[in-house]
Amino acid sequence: MNKRIGLAGIGKLGTALMTHWAKKGIAIGVYHPVKTKAEYFLESFPNGSLLLENELSNVDVFILALPAMEVVPFISTLMPQNQTQQSPTIINMATNLPTKDIKSKFPELNIQGVKYMGHWKDLLDHGNGLFISESDLPLNIRELFEVLGNVKVDRENCLTEVNKLATYFALKTAIAIETEFASRSLSPEYLKRALTSLAPEVIRSYSEGSLGHFAKEIVKEIQAENPSDDLTSY
Repeated sequence: MNKRIGLAGIGKLGTALMTHWAKKGIAIGVYHPVKTKAEYFLESFPNGSLLLENELSNVDVFILALPAMEVVPFISTLMPQNQTQQSPTIINMATNLPTKDIKSKFPELNIQGVKYMGHWKDLLDHGNGLFISESDLPLNIRELFEVLGNVKVDRENCLTEVNKLATYFALKTAIAIETEFASRSLSPEYLKRALTSLAPEVIRSYSEGSLGHFAKEIVKEIQAENPSDDLTSY
């Protein structure tokens, strides 16, 4: 992987990406319009280097880990759009901004979509992410994300569908736990522990098929209450 890689976006997702690229020793140039913020960010990542505005067109792949509302203004202001100039492949990672919409605005640029499915904290803590792209990526770009997990070819809007479903049921469960604890007059300290530690780890164990005996017995109770639920493998 000898291409020069640039990154714009040093928030939560950018931090998670850099954390694992640093572990693999992958060199990344980091850009932020406020130079001191980029410099502070880079103090945590020995694999990173400061990328200045006049150097943006010199990278081969430029990853935009930016909020959806910032992507188009960033490209409009900072990325070269003259076809006679060398332009990097731009990677759109904004969940709520379809890559086809950016391509329609900038048909002269090479733009690819790579969307992360999941929560940034999970990627930061565990790696093994899942990334969605609507087309087969060039080898150098695919390798860049495969060191972070798996890359799957699928429609981008499935990401929104999955995120909405998971968020809905997660919040529904959290509210149900909160309501039940209140009805039993349990300590707010216990509620916090249930929401931040017990419930998330039970869900993780369930997804991995590694529930303990206590949890398996509760699964049997739930299955008895809802016979149509497919929980027999646990």
